[in-house]
Amino acid sequence: MRRACVSLTHVAKNFLQHNQQQVRGVKSLQTFGSTDKRITDRFFALPGATDHTFHTYIWIDGTGEGLRAKTRVAQKKYGSVNEIPPWAYDGSSTFQAAGENSDMLLKPVAWCRDPFFLGDSKLVMCETFDGAGKPSRTNLRSQCIEAVEKTKHFEPWFAFEQEYTLVGYDGRPLGFPVIGFPEPQGPYYCSVGGGCVAGRDISDTHMLACLYAGLPIEGTNAEVLLGQWEYQVGPSGGIEICDQLWLSRYILERISEEFGVSVSLDPK
Repeated sequence: MRRACVSLTHVAKNFLQHNQQQVRGVKSLQTFGSTDKRITDRFFALPGATDHTFHTYIWIDGTGEGLRAKTRVAQKKYGSVNEIPPWAYDGSSTFQAAGENSDMLLKPVAWCRDPFFLGDSKLVMCETFDGAGKPSRTNLRSQCIEAVEKTKHFEPWFAFEQEYTLVGYDGRPLGFPVIGFPEPQGPYYCSVGGGCVAGRDISDTHMLACLYAGLPIEGTNAEVLLGQWEYQVGPSGGIEICDQLWLSRYILERISEEFGVSVSLDPK
């Protein structure tokens, strides 16, 4: 696919301004990512601590883009995702309901192995419904099912390229100098070597975690912007590929927490 040749400096300035606006309301940027993740290992190693099965319910919030999640200690092992019970949540805190009528429902629809809790634990993708049992405004999956049903006799397959940019908590893309901007695009796409790459460890970690989870990740590469990466997921059927994409995004967001960065899925 041919790409339009644009000034990286122009793109970077717009992107930096956008991301700094997003983090402007944070009182202390240094508080993010400042915890020592190794401390958690002590508690994961406690006898019997991880003998349980954990189900992390994942859903798309009212923005249509943001992911939310909460973890439940499973009371038993389930043979399929359809056996996992629904779970309620407060939609007024996820831009999905008014405060006076905030009860929402999570319905599990897809799952994969959990690369964080390990064992028999699962990441569980969910659809969202309001208190009356109707799909929420941002539950576009329910609409997608109708289209898939009409075309299932064609057995279509789909695949996605997911680009993302790693951003420090100061709003600057990973690898950008503190003052000024990096060199224009050219040395960063599929690059190798110091000065040309930022975040390879995050990209590789994400790929390995997705493969452990059983998601069909086909590959990954550095993109045209410093600190920008891409991975390919699929091919799969119409509904499966969407669930797999969102699960892979959740894993990416969780891994970014570990490295003390954030992820922007905005096109660059």
